[in-house]
Amino acid sequence: MIDLATARERVLDGLAPLAPVVTPLGEAVGCVVAEAVVAREAVPPFDNSSMDGYALKSADTAAAPARLRLVGSVFAGESGALRLGPGEAIRIMTGAPVPAGADAVCRQEDTAREGEVVVIARPVAPGESIRRAGEDVAVGDALLASGEVLTPAHRGVLAGQGLEGVRVHPRPRVGVLSTGDELSDEAQLGPGTIRDTNRPTLLATLAASGFVGVDLGRAGDDPGAITDALERGIATCDAVISTGGVSVGEADFVKAVVAELCPERAWSMQVAIKPGKPFTYGRTPAGQPLFALAGNPVSTLVGYELFVRPALRALAGHRDLDRPTTLALCDVPLARRPDGRTHLVHVEVAFDAEGRLHVVGTSRQGSHLLSAVASANALARLEDGEGAGRGDRVPVMVLGPVTAAH
Repeated sequence: MIDLATARERVLDGLAPLAPVVTPLGEAVGCVVAEAVVAREAVPPFDNSSMDGYALKSADTAAAPARLRLVGSVFAGESGALRLGPGEAIRIMTGAPVPAGADAVCRQEDTAREGEVVVIARPVAPGESIRRAGEDVAVGDALLASGEVLTPAHRGVLAGQGLEGVRVHPRPRVGVLSTGDELSDEAQLGPGTIRDTNRPTLLATLAASGFVGVDLGRAGDDPGAITDALERGIATCDAVISTGGVSVGEADFVKAVVAELCPERAWSMQVAIKPGKPFTYGRTPAGQPLFALAGNPVSTLVGYELFVRPALRALAGHRDLDRPTTLALCDVPLARRPDGRTHLVHVEVAFDAEGRLHVVGTSRQGSHLLSAVASANALARLEDGEGAGRGDRVPVMVLGPVTAAH
């Protein structure tokens, strides 16, 4: 067996981000920006009111209450061509341009109308309730640095610059193939057959991780069929995942096929982890990674988190490749036996009233028990030994939302 760190090093070594492409803003959220973005326009582009009220000269309100003659109104979207004179006020709406001659806006709640006169109840400070041109963004401001992840708020900022697209590293397209003669898509299962759960699980997991899954279907335990399916994936995808066919059985052909498709860089490994010990990995001559994961459903999920997801994030240009890992206090025992391997255990974690993370539940253990781990939101890592007891702290990789303990 080889240790987990060595296996990950083989997977991640030399993986470079995919070549950047200009992508519409609506499709780029969640992608990594490939070049810095600098503001070309001021936001807001002109001084405007932050309140419904009255534009005025602040000096006219020094001896409040002040009576000012109303000489017009300006609404959001208008040009703001009016000019204000001494002793005058202009009715103004939120977002409307501040008229020439005005240096403040008094909010409506502090005024009273008497026909064509507005009474200002208090002194108004210069600049009050005015949003200055460039207050949010000035021309030349750095809006995004290369390597940042584009967020929904970033999308709004860039849309405010009139940009329709941005250069980002694209989301990897990832082919997913299931292998095995025992797999069936029929409504009624025949003798000795089971339904394929790995492929739909991986496709959903890829989507949740921000990648593009490509369904390559399934192939039986036939080297030619497996080769054809993987070659289809290589021709159209940035990476390919297969499940099954990587152990030591007589029908485990996938690892040999990967070696043929990746003649210079291919490894058939026995990794010192449980579950997911058998793992085959290769890099095609064109550079695409091929991941051949163990076929048991829980092994597939563990292999995805440890090897596949970090590599795909590297292709997508992310700097942080792994999910957050932290220590959690065990409220339940996590027992194991020494076997020379690191155990990855699906658990449920929750916060206590003080914000400390606890392991509050664990799944039935078994690499085939997919339903048992469906509600887990973390993977606990147990190094070789006797496991962890109540009150011990263990490292956990957080997989999903964490709530407060009930």
